[in-house]
Amino acid sequence: MKNLLIQTAKRTGLVDAEQLAKFLEENSGQVRIDEALLNCPYFTEDMVLKLFAEALDWEFIPEISAKAVPPEFVEAVPATYAQHHYLIGIKPEADNGELTVILSKPLDANALDNVSKMMGLPVRAAISTRAAITSVIDIAYEQRTTVIEEVAEELDSQNLDQIIDEVAGSDDLLDVVNRPPVIRLVNDILFRALQLRASDIHVHPYESKIQIRYRIDGILYNTLSLNKNVLPLIISRIKVMAGMDIAERRLPQDGRCSVRLGQREVDLRISTVPTSYGERSVLRLLDKSTGLFGLNELGLLGDDLKKLDSLLTRSHGVIFVTGPTGSGKSTTLYACLNRINSAEKNVITIEDPIEYQLGGISQIQVASKKGMTFATSLRHVLRQDPDVIMIGEVRDIETARMAIQSSLTGHLVFSTLHTNDSAGAVSRLLDLGVEPYLVSSSLVAIIAQRLVRKVCPDCRKVAEPSPHELRELGLGEVTAQNEAQFFVGEGCDRCFQTGYRGRTGIYEMMLISEDIRNLIYKRESTGTIKKFALDAGLQTLRMDGARKVLAGVTTISEVLRVTQADVM
Repeated sequence: MKNLLIQTAKRTGLVDAEQLAKFLEENSGQVRIDEALLNCPYFTEDMVLKLFAEALDWEFIPEISAKAVPPEFVEAVPATYAQHHYLIGIKPEADNGELTVILSKPLDANALDNVSKMMGLPVRAAISTRAAITSVIDIAYEQRTTVIEEVAEELDSQNLDQIIDEVAGSDDLLDVVNRPPVIRLVNDILFRALQLRASDIHVHPYESKIQIRYRIDGILYNTLSLNKNVLPLIISRIKVMAGMDIAERRLPQDGRCSVRLGQREVDLRISTVPTSYGERSVLRLLDKSTGLFGLNELGLLGDDLKKLDSLLTRSHGVIFVTGPTGSGKSTTLYACLNRINSAEKNVITIEDPIEYQLGGISQIQVASKKGMTFATSLRHVLRQDPDVIMIGEVRDIETARMAIQSSLTGHLVFSTLHTNDSAGAVSRLLDLGVEPYLVSSSLVAIIAQRLVRKVCPDCRKVAEPSPHELRELGLGEVTAQNEAQFFVGEGCDRCFQTGYRGRTGIYEMMLISEDIRNLIYKRESTGTIKKFALDAGLQTLRMDGARKVLAGVTTISEVLRVTQADVM
């Protein structure tokens, strides 16, 4: 084999033949040749694999389509085996009853034989990179049909007392082989939630059944009903995963853990509470592989994006992001911090909880039970010479006053408030007891936001809105002047038959001008401040929603659902 590789290197020039010969001589007999060369510092993985492909007269496939992986391969070969040996099977274009097995370790003959036995088919070898094979394994095994119903029936037919002891740890959701039924059931509930892009899973017990519900793009959907008998098993399994006390069923508990779906890492935040029909659990899913959004991915239109970008260069002041729970406030704050250069500035966050890890930024977790509140954390953070501070939420006067005073001493402060619109944040701060002169002198901007579902690109079609909808959104004159097109989604498999896929933000960005400062100082009402800002050109949430409807991003009904009418 060594001589064949050296001759192939001389013939093709894929790698330096002299360097190859020297390396093979130095590493003779220590490990298998392909493994030695793949770990060789002189050659890249691509170079080595192409050399083997030429020497063995096998095909080198740089990109693999998940559609080419036959369902029989996914059924017969366990995900863990494919992952461990870095191999995947595809059906060749000329279907001659053979299976092409793509390897990243060309001399792994045992793996080839085992796949041939598992499939009961003759196999032909091909070569590809480890990264290409891994990504296809993830997609192919994610598309396998769910076994939830099958496992639920299996659980119902067994003695529940005997299998409650089987509730133990499990790592990879794709690894369902030889698992106890309850672990397979919970893994499949999680697996299906990730397939459908759910942000939360609700395990809701009723008198005669358990309802599994998924929150997808902000809306809850009933997806599965299970026998009431399996509730203790499901809750116990969830508690074990989160390191909670499975014996305590009368008190609420919180926990967190991580699971893997192939190469994807997903954080779970888990809460259980006792109800009249048994314990109810909610699991929040945070998919680390999706990464953080950039400012330009949030849905900010050109002028708003420029305004926000300019705010991030300020050296001091307070910027509040407002909106109800689940409106994307944290995502916006993370995107802002990501844009700020942490190499030149000392950025510290105080959060409850820390949702995503940010590189180059110090993040502090609030622990109220230990006396580590937002206010006490902020007091200590100010001694850490910060340039930028992010406070997860302003909940009381102490935190509000300290955040504002921090900005007056030369810090840029980001935080969130629960109010309906931008002007309402001013009243909220004054109601908390912060003095008007502090609010007026420190505020830089208030951003109100909501999340709207985007029209599914795969099933969208042109639709004619009703005159009432156009009037409500203030688009009557626009459509009369030009032929604007409006889109809705018909519903397809990719969007769970909803007509929507993914979400984007709509924003109301109120910059605090000198005139607005004077109104705040005089304790003017929310309505007065809002009216003045509108006259000065403020785009309200509904107005921004209308712009996104005209751009074909979302629908009129979706904007009307999440916004309230503008009172002039």
